[in-house]
Amino acid sequence: MGSDNTLTIRVRLEAFDVKILDTTVRHIVEAVKKSGAVVSGPIMLPTKRKVWAVNRSPHVYKTSQEHFEMRIHRRLLVIANPNQETIELLKGLQIPAGVSVSLK
Repeated sequence: MGSDNTLTIRVRLEAFDVKILDTTVRHIVEAVKKSGAVVSGPIMLPTKRKVWAVNRSPHVYKTSQEHFEMRIHRRLLVIANPNQETIELLKGLQIPAGVSVSLK
């Protein structure tokens, strides 16, 4: 196990709409590359699926059910050797509604 002292920032993005998520990732990658940092990614993480089954009728026909699904798409960016300009760009980015961002 090598102990390299390189600082890395992990940016994790989640959204229900994959098109908005991909455009947001593209904007972040372009902004970070302009600042001189090295970006690896976007790494596609597994999509979370949540499925609900709801009865179509409240009293009879229990076997008739309707299924609803919600998908959460996720991406990961790893930024190596960020400088002060990179951190300021990340703070100042306009993230669209519906995209959740977490930094580590």
